[in-house]
Amino acid sequence: MTTHPGSAEGGGAADQGVEHPFLVPAQLLADPGAAPERGPDTGGSTAGRRRVRRSFRDWTVDVTAFVVSVLVGLVLLGSALSQPEPPPDGLLFADLVLGSLGCAALWLRRRWPVGVAVALALVASFSDMVAIACLFSLFTVAVHRRWPTVAAVTGISVASFSVYLLVRPDPEVPTWALTLLGLVATAAVVAWGMFVRARRQLVLSLHDRALRAEHEQQLRVEQARHTERTRIAREMHDVLAHRLSLLSMHAGALEFRPDAPAAEVAQAAGVVRASARQALEDLREVIGVLRHNGDGDGGEGDGGAGGGDPGTRPQPTLADVPVLVEESRRAGVRLRVQYRVPELAAAPPGLGRSAYRVVQEGLTNARKHAPGTVTTVLVEGAPGTGLVVELRNPAPAGRDTAPALPGAGTGLVGLLERVSLGGGNLEHGWTADGEFRLRAELPWPAEHPA
Repeated sequence: MTTHPGSAEGGGAADQGVEHPFLVPAQLLADPGAAPERGPDTGGSTAGRRRVRRSFRDWTVDVTAFVVSVLVGLVLLGSALSQPEPPPDGLLFADLVLGSLGCAALWLRRRWPVGVAVALALVASFSDMVAIACLFSLFTVAVHRRWPTVAAVTGISVASFSVYLLVRPDPEVPTWALTLLGLVATAAVVAWGMFVRARRQLVLSLHDRALRAEHEQQLRVEQARHTERTRIAREMHDVLAHRLSLLSMHAGALEFRPDAPAAEVAQAAGVVRASARQALEDLREVIGVLRHNGDGDGGEGDGGAGGGDPGTRPQPTLADVPVLVEESRRAGVRLRVQYRVPELAAAPPGLGRSAYRVVQEGLTNARKHAPGTVTTVLVEGAPGTGLVVELRNPAPAGRDTAPALPGAGTGLVGLLERVSLGGGNLEHGWTADGEFRLRAELPWPAEHPA
């Protein structure tokens, strides 16, 4: 890992959504989407993360490490002075000066972990002052570098400690005891650092995975919307061609039969007028589909005319909902149905198709995710007041709480696109009494041409 908290621009904690960034290492606050930083040994899941300033936690750790290193170093230096045969004054002076500089070098250990660790290891070959600072720097190497580098720096530290035992032996403590103590302390520090590195890599990997999953989900949603818009546009094209062909046929009849009875002429003119008006509505709907930019807002549908499946087959209408319900009943779905519409067949075709698709999606979800439960279907409305289609079903038996529906949810996304393009509103989710509700409110014009 090569994020260096002490040398960058800007924190980035807010961008990461961290609730308490001052308690988090700056390394975990680096932005994974920023330009990669240059440096050696950039392996691991944090390669390419932006360097950020020290967090409050980093400052606390750095100050503590510096103070502890200086205090312990002074204690060890004082102990050396109290020996019956203290080291030479020149060695003690070098120990004090270089040891103090070594403790101060801990502030740079994140930027240059290997360099600082090697320098402190060399000074530790004759200095008591940097004993603890050397362990802190070795821990930083274990956190920020791969294991081959850690092994090499650890070997240098062990060799330096061996030289120290030769240069400054302690007459009161056996050499084997000092050797064992140094090896145990070194192994513990390295193991702890590698554990911290592995844990941070796991956190960063999970964070990156969550970002990728969110991005993939957005792509799936956009793909579902694009697919639904394409299907709606294709159907509207077919419907528009049908309307225009009717208009052309009746207009041609008026042209080639100028002597037709007045009743037939009036009837043909009425059909031409109605077809032209409906074709204009369909054309506005097609333009709304084509203009839709995929941001999730509704399109420019008119008068509640929603989309439907493409194809040459007759499209379903509101009058076909009872057939759909009976098919579900025959498939084993338990239903309670209420129709509060003056006449199902009187609904506009576009409105009927949208309502049909809402019922179809709701029954499909109930069949997949709540088998064995009773699904309530309500179709209510009238011209001028709008149409409400609502489906409710409780959670499956054996579950204390309402579960979240699995899957990508693209079916409901496509349904939302269809209803929005028709000028309506779609709601779905769990209610306070533990039922899943799918509710669509669709506009129903007061007047509709026959």
